[in-house]
Amino acid sequence: MAISDTAKLVLPAGTYEIDPGASTVRFDTRASFGLLPVHGTFTISHGRITVTESPEESSVQVVMDAASFDSGNQQRDNHVKSPDFLDVARHPEIAFQSQSLQRSAQQASLQGELTACGTTHPVLVAINTVACEDEQITATGTATVDRFAFGVTKARGMAGRHLKITLEIVASR
Repeated sequence: MAISDTAKLVLPAGTYEIDPGASTVRFDTRASFGLLPVHGTFTISHGRITVTESPEESSVQVVMDAASFDSGNQQRDNHVKSPDFLDVARHPEIAFQSQSLQRSAQQASLQGELTACGTTHPVLVAINTVACEDEQITATGTATVDRFAFGVTKARGMAGRHLKITLEIVASR
């Protein structure tokens, strides 16, 4: 059953393991004083979606490999992985843990906490689409992350402050 009306979707209860090979975390930001677009990806290490009988009590956990940051420019990627930005040697994982599912007549979203660079901050993930077929869930969502909130303040002006995150998640029971 494919559902685009995420506010009314009811999924079969159970635990769904996220398939890292079939799931994608993309980011979009700006660089060089906002003149140049920068796009890239992170790799999901593992994650889980737990659907309960009461949808508002369901939860999502996703762990990404910080060193998987890939923008297609090796020099930039190495710099972002350095202590100037993500410091992947000290903080190898970026994790999201949902706190609540919020639904209205028009939309659904996950309120949760994102931990990056040893700092945890609230993040709202808008759920754009959800489909459930057999034992598999596919979902897309978006969030905006302010890197300054996580203490990543190097290169003000040269590197974008906000990252738009687009998630494409596939999970199976």
